[in-house]
Amino acid sequence: MSKKINLFANLKSDFAAGLVVFLVALPLCLGIAMASGAPLFSGIIAGIVGGLVVGYLSQSHISVSGPAAGLTAIVLTAITDFGAFDIFLTAVFIAGLIQLGLGFLKAGSISNYFPTNVIEGMLAGIGVIIILKQLPHAFGYDADYEGDQSFVQNNGDNTFSSLFEIFDYLQIGALIVTVVSLVILISWDKVAFLKKFKLVPGALVAVITGVLLNEIFMASGSSLVISKSHLVSLPVPSSFEDFKSIIVTPNFTGFTDPKVWITGVTIAIVASIETLLCIEAADRMDFQKRFTNTNVELKAQGVGNMVSALLGGLPMTSVVVRTSANNNAGAKSKMSTIIHGLMLLLSVLLIPVLLNKIPLATLAAVLIMVGYKLAKPATFVHFWKKGKYQFVPFVATLVAVVATDLLKGVMLGMIISIGFVLRGNLKRAYSFKKDEYVDGDVIHIDLAQEVSFLNKAAIKSTLNNIPENSNVIINASDTVYIAHDILDLIEEFKEIRAKEDNIKVKLKGFKEAYDLENSTDAANHVTLEHEYDVAKRKLIKKQTAHNAFLEE
Repeated sequence: MSKKINLFANLKSDFAAGLVVFLVALPLCLGIAMASGAPLFSGIIAGIVGGLVVGYLSQSHISVSGPAAGLTAIVLTAITDFGAFDIFLTAVFIAGLIQLGLGFLKAGSISNYFPTNVIEGMLAGIGVIIILKQLPHAFGYDADYEGDQSFVQNNGDNTFSSLFEIFDYLQIGALIVTVVSLVILISWDKVAFLKKFKLVPGALVAVITGVLLNEIFMASGSSLVISKSHLVSLPVPSSFEDFKSIIVTPNFTGFTDPKVWITGVTIAIVASIETLLCIEAADRMDFQKRFTNTNVELKAQGVGNMVSALLGGLPMTSVVVRTSANNNAGAKSKMSTIIHGLMLLLSVLLIPVLLNKIPLATLAAVLIMVGYKLAKPATFVHFWKKGKYQFVPFVATLVAVVATDLLKGVMLGMIISIGFVLRGNLKRAYSFKKDEYVDGDVIHIDLAQEVSFLNKAAIKSTLNNIPENSNVIINASDTVYIAHDILDLIEEFKEIRAKEDNIKVKLKGFKEAYDLENSTDAANHVTLEHEYDVAKRKLIKKQTAHNAFLEE
């Protein structure tokens, strides 16, 4: 009962958000299915399952699942290699099983290791991609499919070259619809009078206006008419038999084919990583700062992919574009996700002809606003003020996401962030001070809060370079953790090198467990091998002195 109360508590705002996400998701589902070489309805089915099944099972409050652009290359290759869509569906089912298993193995905890600057860089990069990809659609140039996020496009162009071709294919009617839609979307949240109609989504008003404008163009016989190829293209079943033919079930004979399993494992890994990245991003976007159990999310995605496969749908992930649109539209609970899935289902059954009147240009305007909110200038300023260690991984992730794809971009950002962490860790492992006194040199080595094996080389070099007859204070008062490698190193220095070279060593703040600071028995920890080394060094010194005396 509590779940129902939670779901329906914010129905007004969630319904408006679900409607906006539905308008965004509809062309994306169709476009991704087309790019994947799959039946168009397979994209819609994945969107419906992502909304109804994953939306219900997930604990995320604002994330939205559906077919993902990041899987199109894998899906297209697999369908081509298998030569049968039903065999491919078996691979999707296997992917769902694997994701379900990953959820039970608690693999979702990996998301805790994604740095904030990398996640924000990924979001900003996707925002830039959305803007760049939707600009051609806004001008009436629809050569690339809706939802494409790849730098290199299927038609041989790339993200930037398509921009230069806009004016060769410019449609004034589409441009007018885009401009009017953008004015509506911007004004809806800015103009005081329009704020009275807050319950009606600005995106819905923009879409209705776009449809009406094109209807006026057609009724007046204007040359501004937006042709059918530049409108939403939802398949229209004409009979019950057509609906039955939509549902394709998996051919489970594919279970014995190793290639099917390889494809299933590949989809599971890529889909899981993209989902975890999106969930992390969704939790950061959520203004209520709620957190999602990522292990439950993997289980929900696994069940969703299994159901999608059984109904003839594409594989799915949690998707940043739809999630961002959901958040920007004011979603407060996962009810908005469920509503978007329900609307996708009803649209297929009841109003496909009406939806096919929507110009892609007006949907481009909606997505451009989504992209802007993901990549707004304030985000760049925020990370710039945080310093280079935050700004560089942020920008590197953004650029790489735009120039390659989401996973490669995030991977590069992670590598740079880890590099900065290691470099900072090496630098901050200890501070080295040398104060000159009349009595001689006193060298202070203050260890940091955590000193790991990664700091061994630097500390070893410092200890080896301490001159003879020095006074050394090694202070661990602020240290919580010291690796055993470092403890051994300090112990060897104190018991061997210090005694040989008349170096006075004082240890401060070492925990009793380390048994270095106050133990009168410390020498007993030195191995026989160390004692042998001491004797050997002394013998060599004596032999050297004796030889020098003979030469004189």
